[in-house]
Amino acid sequence: MTPLLLASTSRYRRELLARLGLPLDTARPDVDETPAPGEAPRALAVRLAQAKAAEVAARHPGRWTLGSDQVAELNGAPLGKPDTVAAAQAQLAAMSGQSVAFHTAICLIRDGEIHQACDLTEVRFRTLGADEIARYVAAEQPLDCAGSFKCEGLGITLFDAIDNRDPTALIGLPLIAVAQLLRLAGYRLP
Repeated sequence: MTPLLLASTSRYRRELLARLGLPLDTARPDVDETPAPGEAPRALAVRLAQAKAAEVAARHPGRWTLGSDQVAELNGAPLGKPDTVAAAQAQLAAMSGQSVAFHTAICLIRDGEIHQACDLTEVRFRTLGADEIARYVAAEQPLDCAGSFKCEGLGITLFDAIDNRDPTALIGLPLIAVAQLLRLAGYRLP
């Protein structure tokens, strides 16, 4: 079977997808990730996952292409990747003591055939002090992560609880849903 094409250059997603043992290629999608006015965080994640998959698939006809996007939601508003230390510290301060929803959408496309899913993870942050936020951001530099943390690393210490059906979703790719969609597409998995 032709290698699966991941419409992402995220090392986190590539590492997760490698767990499935499938041949894999990657391509960078060229997609504007700006939320539409009034767009709900879940809808944004679903739209961006489909747009990323569709954009890359259009350049690679005949190949199954997987797109994904994760949007953090705090009090109904989307949180993007922080990109700077100050923004990461501000995001973590805003999430301190709060519950945050993480919508992780996936879209598998080949020549007009589309399979989609969206996973929901709820994270309850413990109350965080400014000094521990600064220490955490300095230690892990989570500037490319929605929500400003890496749950697979020290970020786990920021939480009171995580509620989800797929522990890989919070890292960036819900492998349970990915495996289900790949089976629908004809991939042979255990």
